[in-house]
Amino acid sequence: MTEFLVRKFVKDYEHTADPRIRTSYGVLASFVGIVCNILLFGVKLGTGIVIHSISVMADAFNNLSDAASSIIGFVGVKMAGKPADGDHPFGHGRIEYIAAFIVAFLVIQVGFSLFKTSVGKIRNPEEMTFHLASVVILFLSIGVKLWLGLFNRKLGKRVQSTVMMATAADSLGDVATTSATIFSLVVFGVLGWNIDGIVGLIVSVAVMVAGINIAKDTLAPLIGQAIDPEVYRQITDFVEKYDGIVGSHDLIVHNYGPSKSMASIHAEVPSEQKIEVSHEIVDTVERDCLRELGIFLVIHMDPVETHNEKAAALREKMAGLLKGLDSRLEFHDFRIVNGTDRVNLIFDLVVPREYNPSMRGTIKDKISEEVQKWDSRLHCVITVENSYCAENPESV
Repeated sequence: MTEFLVRKFVKDYEHTADPRIRTSYGVLASFVGIVCNILLFGVKLGTGIVIHSISVMADAFNNLSDAASSIIGFVGVKMAGKPADGDHPFGHGRIEYIAAFIVAFLVIQVGFSLFKTSVGKIRNPEEMTFHLASVVILFLSIGVKLWLGLFNRKLGKRVQSTVMMATAADSLGDVATTSATIFSLVVFGVLGWNIDGIVGLIVSVAVMVAGINIAKDTLAPLIGQAIDPEVYRQITDFVEKYDGIVGSHDLIVHNYGPSKSMASIHAEVPSEQKIEVSHEIVDTVERDCLRELGIFLVIHMDPVETHNEKAAALREKMAGLLKGLDSRLEFHDFRIVNGTDRVNLIFDLVVPREYNPSMRGTIKDKISEEVQKWDSRLHCVITVENSYCAENPESV
């Protein structure tokens, strides 16, 4: 069904990097969400009124808020697709994050309203009536919301849409809340226990938690988040595949909306290579990166010695030392400055973010102490820094 809708309503659907195609995906997802949620609202509201169930009616208004969320998503995607202008040279992509945050706020508001209503229902229970038809309708609702959640998640991943992923999370959360509503009806029908208010309370908390989680996921790119390890590897591998580039480090990525990023990186080039040659290579990498990855990349060149056997040997020993101290430690910009009575080993040390100032000082002292065991004339000049890449077990 998903692929049928995409092929039917999204022209050139394979070109997901194209902003116009991406907007078409957003319009499709929003329209489908509006239609499905309005239908569910009408059916559930009518069912709730007939059987006098606050949890069913609350579930209905939750669907109405989902329809409003789809409308906001539609507006957000359309505005985010606007091209760059004089005031916004990097486009309007971040509007999509703002739209997703508004969706999260609406979800939280619905959950809070339901919370207050459920508390009142617990204090003053109302009589319920059980109808098998209402349970069947709610089961159909679960099927629709499950499909809608998977539909939005699939499209959201395909075009990297925060709004669609937020809508998907909300829809899948609705599957759980509607299941709880069915549970309360079945308990009443079988045992005669009216737990409608209690279930409504549980549903309200679940809705608010879902809204808070959506808000957290949405605010992260707005505030500025660490680089995803997969993106980090993709960019560094892309830069380092070119002849004349011997390494890279200090990658920073600024996000201006889904599929709209600007990045800077330090590329290591052989010091004996002519600067004109290195500059031409760097220009080529920047142009290719924009064309192939869609990332506006700025490269800073760092000259490194590639034919100095002493430097190569010390670099290898340093790598072994750091691995023995902490396998997460990395270093770059390694160079040797010879003096009359001492030799300075100058480099940048990348440490995990958990390293506090005291730990940073300790690790620097430990490295210097171990290096002097190799040769008393060696002295380390270390600049400690953190990586901008997200830290997780897969990236270590």
